Amino acid sequence: MDTSVTIIGLIITILIGIPLFYAMRSNSINKAKIKEIMKKFSQNNRFNFEKTETQNKKVLALDEKNKGFLLIDFNSKEKEVVNFIDLNTVDSCKLSVTTEGNSDTIVKIEFEFQYKKDKKTESFAFYKIENDQIGQVCLYEDHQLAKKWREIIQDCISS
Repeated sequence: MDTSVTIIGLIITILIGIPLFYAMRSNSINKAKIKEIMKKFSQNNRFNFEKTETQNKKVLALDEKNKGFLLIDFNSKEKEVVNFIDLNTVDSCKLSVTTEGNSDTIVKIEFEFQYKKDKKTESFAFYKIENDQIGQVCLYEDHQLAKKWREIIQDCISS
């Protein structure tokens, strides 16, 4: 009786332990990638991304002192998408929401930056329905996060 209880206990421990191991391993790999990308875009320690937020495989980072913004998206099927912008060259930031046809279904949310010099605009995709694996499950959270960060970025540009 004691042997069978021990064997069942070991099997349950293994069944719980293996997914935990892979989850922790994946998390540490992503943290290492994020650190490496931030180091690459720090431009010889000019930018120090102190303010960061992570949600739904997206990382938003901001250097409020030197005005740099970094957006990393790990949802892409090929490789992570990294967007960097020096906010010193930007006049304004707004959100651009694209809907599907005549419906209210949101297919894309983008940060749209307008430059000071030539008034040209540049857009960074923040949410794409193609990358939402279960179909608009992350939309509400991502939309709220995008609104919050648009305000943070606009405050940083204004100061």
